[in-house]
Amino acid sequence: MLPSIIFVLALSLPFSVAAVPPRRDEPLHIPLIRRRSNVRRQGVDLDHYAAVSSNLRGKYGIGSSSPSRRAQTTDIGITNQGADTSYFAQVSVGTPAQNLNLVLDTGSSDLWFATSNCAGCSRNTPVLDPTKSSSLQLGTQRIALNYGSGSASGVLAHDTVTMGPFTVNPQSFVAVDDISSGLIDGELAGIMGLAFQGIANSQALPFWQALVNNNQLTNPEFSFFITRFVNEKSAKTEEPGGVLTFGGTNSTLYQGNIDFQPFTLSGNGGTFWLQTVSGVTVNGKTVNTGTGNTAAIDTGTTLIGAPTTAVNAIWGAVSGAVPLTGNMTGFYAFPCNTQLTIAISFGGPAWPISLADLNLGTVSSGLCLGAIFDITAGSNVKPTPGTPQWIVGDTFLKNVYTVFRSNPPAVGFAQLSSAAGGSSGSPSTTVSGPAKATGGNSPGGSSSAVRLPLGTFGITVTCALSLLTSAYILLA
Repeated sequence: MLPSIIFVLALSLPFSVAAVPPRRDEPLHIPLIRRRSNVRRQGVDLDHYAAVSSNLRGKYGIGSSSPSRRAQTTDIGITNQGADTSYFAQVSVGTPAQNLNLVLDTGSSDLWFATSNCAGCSRNTPVLDPTKSSSLQLGTQRIALNYGSGSASGVLAHDTVTMGPFTVNPQSFVAVDDISSGLIDGELAGIMGLAFQGIANSQALPFWQALVNNNQLTNPEFSFFITRFVNEKSAKTEEPGGVLTFGGTNSTLYQGNIDFQPFTLSGNGGTFWLQTVSGVTVNGKTVNTGTGNTAAIDTGTTLIGAPTTAVNAIWGAVSGAVPLTGNMTGFYAFPCNTQLTIAISFGGPAWPISLADLNLGTVSSGLCLGAIFDITAGSNVKPTPGTPQWIVGDTFLKNVYTVFRSNPPAVGFAQLSSAAGGSSGSPSTTVSGPAKATGGNSPGGSSSAVRLPLGTFGITVTCALSLLTSAYILLA
C-alpha cells in the first residue's frame, strides 16, 4: 500500500535501549489467516474496483502534482467493498503486551496503531490503550498520514513491539488518534510497513530492518507464501492465509531454485522492493510492454497496475478484450470463457498467473473484469522520478513463493510446492532481455541469484482476506 503521507514534524524522545535478544537459528512458522471477501465472483462491484485503482494511484503519488512520500500501505484497513485479499499478523505492543492485528505491507514502511482515544475509529476497531503500557513514550508533535481512501494522524511513539519470538525495544511508530471513517475495519488495528526506511514518513526504522540491524535474523531476509480462496463458497470468514518467514525461507512451501534478481537501493537507504519487468507473455506469445518497466513488489496491493503501453499490449493480445470507460477507465474486460495465461519475467523465468487471479468476475453478459489495469489512466500528471511504473500485487504473488532480501538487495521468486497448493504452471525460460543467474547453492554474491540456506527462523503470520476496500488495494 502506498498512501501519501505528510510528515509534519519529527520527534526525538529519550529512551533506554534494551538488550538485543539472541539470534534464533531454528525455523518458526506462524500461520496466516485470511478473511473472506463479501463480494461474489459472479458480479463485480465496478465502483469498488474503480476506487481500488484510484487509491493505488494515490498510494504511489500518481495523479497528484505534488505527490508526498508514501506512508505505510493503507491497503489493509481501508473500507472498500470488493473482493480481494489482505494479509495480517498479530503484533504485541507495550508492557504488559497488547495484541493487535496489523496488515503486512511491503509497499510502505511506516508502522502505526490506532489508539483508544482515536476519533473516527469504529467501536469495533481493536486499539492500543496508551494508559495500559508502562513502557510507552508518547510525543506531542503531529504526523499526518493521507491515503487515497482516507487519512489518519497521530504522534510519534516508542515502545516494545514483538512479533512471534522477535522483539524490538524500543520500536518507533505512529500512535494514531484521528482517522477518517472507513480507513480500517474489522479486526485490523493498523499497518506494518515492510519496505525500506527511506520512504517512512515517520522516519522510523521499520521493524524488519531493526531485526536485521540487531542481528536477530539468520539471514537478512523474509519470505511470503499467501493463499487463494477466491470463489470458494465454503470458505469461512477467516481461513489460513499462508506463512511469513523472517530470517530465511520455508523449504516445504516451494520447489526448485529461488530465482533472485538484484536491484540497487535508491534514495536514503532504499525505498521499495524493486524489480524490472523484462518481458510479458500472453498465451505463450511475447508482447511489447514498452519502456518504463520498474516494478514495486507489493503484498499490500491486490491487483497489478502497469503503464498504458503495457496494459494495451497485454489485453490487445487477448481475443475479444475491450477497454472500459467512465470510472473504470484503465481496466479491460475479456470473454469469460477465454483460456488465458499471462506470465511475467523479471530478468529470469517467466512466472505464469492463474486465471483465477486474472478474472475478477462478470461485468456484463459474457465479459469478465481483468486484474491488470492502467495505473496512469485518468491522470494528466506523469509519475515523478523514482516512482515505480508497475505495482505488482497479490494477483501475481499468490502464484509464487516470494523472498525479500536486503543484503545484497534482491527479490526472489520460486515455484510453489504441492504442499502450498502448487503454482498455476511451471516457470518458462526468460521472455526477453539477458537472463541472470538463478539459484546457486552458496549464499552471498551480488548479481548472481543464490539459494539461501534453509536453517532459518521463520514466522507464521496471521493473514486475513478482508473486504477489498479502497485502501487495501492501494496498499494496492
